[in-house]
Order: sequence, then structure tokens, then C-alpha cells
Amino acid sequence: MQGHLSGWKQKIVGFAGGLGWPGLFMISFLDSSVLTFPVINDLLLISLSIQKPARMILYATAATTGSVFGCILLYFLALKAGEAAFHQKAGKRAAKFRQFVEENGFVGILIAALLPPPTPFKFFVLAAGVFRVPLWSFTAAVTVARIVRYFAIGYLAVHYGSQALPYLATHKLVVIAALIVLVGISYAASKFIMYEKKVHEHKA
Repeated sequence: MQGHLSGWKQKIVGFAGGLGWPGLFMISFLDSSVLTFPVINDLLLISLSIQKPARMILYATAATTGSVFGCILLYFLALKAGEAAFHQKAGKRAAKFRQFVEENGFVGILIAALLPPPTPFKFFVLAAGVFRVPLWSFTAAVTVARIVRYFAIGYLAVHYGSQALPYLATHKLVVIAALIVLVGISYAASKFIMYEKKVHEHKA
């Protein structure tokens, strides 16, 4: 699990793994904010869920909560740092990230959060903070995406054991396509409901 991490990161992961769900929360929080632990939180969630399947919901909730809080911290750090710092960090892609989050809002953040590595999701978070995507919309999108991701991984860990992550990797395009379709349907349905509500209120 830790072979490709630097020494100090290996120590953090080793310490977190022995803590159970608080450790998973910590790794997810750090990975979504100021540090990067590629796939480690997924592997830790799988390992803990295999060891104690009855606690899978607890582990998935810890991973989800930690990641959401980490993203919110990064959002506010970006908001404070400002646009100049974002352009320096994102380089030539800065304009594209800005356009994407400003034009797509909730749905854009949701889709970006659902995409697998190596999608540079942190740049979308930074852009959301710098260009002031509403915090409630940002938080809701990240929360939905993380619930889907971590509960799916936990479920697969309980039913497929150590093959959960390879299964997701093999079928990731199908899974992503299904999720995007579901998001699209949900978004269209919510727009339709809001439209019908406005029409009804106007007639009244």
C-alpha cells in the first residue's frame, strides 16, 4: 500500500491505518486538502472493510466526511490566496478550469469529483474557491460524489475483498458513464420540478 510514498508519508499512513476510522478520516482529510496520498484512502477503506465488514458504513462515512472537510479547507485557502496564486499554480489550464466551474457550477463540480485519477480534482476545488462558486453548492456536489465513491468501494470490499479496487479500475468507464447519466437525469428532473413550481406560482 505504501511502496510509492515518501518516508514521512509512509509513517503517516502506517499510523492512520492502526487508528481505524479516525485514521481513515485523517488520511481522507489530508489527501483532499494540503497533502496527496494517491489511492491510499481507497486502499485503507478496503482493508478496514474486509477486516470488519459490519463497520463498512462507519468507514465509508469517515472517508466521506474527511474528504468533504478537506475540500472545504482547500476551497477557503484558495479563496484567501486569490486569482493570481491560482494562475501561478494551474498555469495555462487556469482559464479552462475557471470556465468549467463558472459555467457548470454544481454539476461541474459533481462530475469532476466523480472522475477517477489522474483527474486533477484539486484544481477544480481551487477554481471553485477563487472564483466563488457558492459554498453550499460546492459542498453538496463534493458530498454527493464522495458518498457515491466511498460507499461503492466499501460495498465492493465487503463483497469482493481485495479485488474491489481492480474491479473498479476495470469497469471505471462503465461506472462513470452510469453515474454521469444518473446525475444528468437527476439534474434535468430537478430543473423540471423547479420550472413547474415557478409556472404554478405565476398562475396563482
